[in-house]
Amino acid sequence: MAVDDARRQDLLWRIDRRRAAVQAFLRDNRPRTRRRATITVVLSSLAAVFTAGPAFGGQSFADSVQAIFGLTSDTTVWRVLCLLALLVSVGAAVLTNLGKADDDVARLSSAEAANTELEGLSGLLQFGQLTVEDGAKLYQQYSVKIPFVDEQAVAPVPQGPPPVPWQGQYSMPPPPPAHYSTPPVPGQYVPPPPVPGQYAPPPPGNYPPPPGQ
Repeated sequence: MAVDDARRQDLLWRIDRRRAAVQAFLRDNRPRTRRRATITVVLSSLAAVFTAGPAFGGQSFADSVQAIFGLTSDTTVWRVLCLLALLVSVGAAVLTNLGKADDDVARLSSAEAANTELEGLSGLLQFGQLTVEDGAKLYQQYSVKIPFVDEQAVAPVPQGPPPVPWQGQYSMPPPPPAHYSTPPVPGQYVPPPPVPGQYAPPPPGNYPPPPGQ
């Protein structure tokens, strides 16, 4: 029974360490992926805006822009709009291809699913609803889904008794035992301790007579 509990605690520690690595991966990559997706949508929308005016307005649109900005020729309007549409289209295409090459969305989905599965596995093991052998198999199945998540360099320390100092390591000495004094006999008078500087009479007893008597 003790061996099974030790194996269960070790598996729980491994699951917690794996979950910590997955959560660190999500914290590092989720904002970047969302930011890249947002920028891609904005650039694609700008490309549509820059080409919508000439497409729907035609020559009248070019003449209106020329009059607003005081340009000498409407050719400048066409060139500027085409250049802007080209730049934002290239930017959107580059970001889209980078996202596909890194497969960020699929990795985030796999990491989030694995984090949820590992959390459920930890709960089943903690409440004894799953054997250690079955838990180890499920842990292996969930871990192979996220090979891109590296283990953390600093892992949480498993809960347990305090470590025994190794040979040569300094350890604090045990506290000294409290001083024990013999309690007084019931009914016997115990004189109080003398005040510093005050004369204390000698204790009662048989003393030899003074010399000359």
